[in-house]
Amino acid sequence: MLAYVADFLLLGGPVVWLLGIFSVVALTFVLAKLFQLAVLQPGNGKVVKQALSHFASGERNQAAMLVKGGRRIREQLLGRLLSQIENADLSLEALRQESTRQARLAVSKLASYLRPLEVIATLAPLLGLFGTVLGMIEAFQAMEAAGRQVNPSVLSGGIWKALLTTAVGLAVAIPVSLAHSWLERKAEASAGLIQNDLEQLLTLQAAALHRSNDPALVLKRA
Repeated sequence: MLAYVADFLLLGGPVVWLLGIFSVVALTFVLAKLFQLAVLQPGNGKVVKQALSHFASGERNQAAMLVKGGRRIREQLLGRLLSQIENADLSLEALRQESTRQARLAVSKLASYLRPLEVIATLAPLLGLFGTVLGMIEAFQAMEAAGRQVNPSVLSGGIWKALLTTAVGLAVAIPVSLAHSWLERKAEASAGLIQNDLEQLLTLQAAALHRSNDPALVLKRA
């Protein structure tokens, strides 16, 4: 097996070696991203829904207890916002700005590792095509040097070796592109859930302030 891989790399030349490095790097980023999503997974939202339901019913302590110490990113962000609401140190507009800032940081974490995969998916087929062009140049140079003694089998052998780099480039780019698209969609979906949770909590807080007759709370409205 190792001998076959070595022969394959020798046939492809430096371009195939570089594409092999691309594939290893891409696999590393995909595994790192999957591990990150497992750690920062938004979850099924059951706990978050229960916390929001308790908050809407005026059971704020129960809502805070549900998300306190949560491992999932949605629970953590909701818990922070609940704590800031209960501290009553910020107006509604300030709470909205702070929640937006924290959500932006969370989304940036979810989007990490995606750009290198996008770059590899874009460069791999171009690099494969570049290797093919170089191989074709070498093949036709050999044909020119041979003059009238051209051996068609030698020429065809040089051409298929040149086309090998394009095939390898596509073989690297296609799965990397699919992995990038899937991971990007997962990150976007998680970002949407996070934004929805925080906006829903702020809407419930605004409704509670509107219903309240406490002047101190009314003054807290943005």
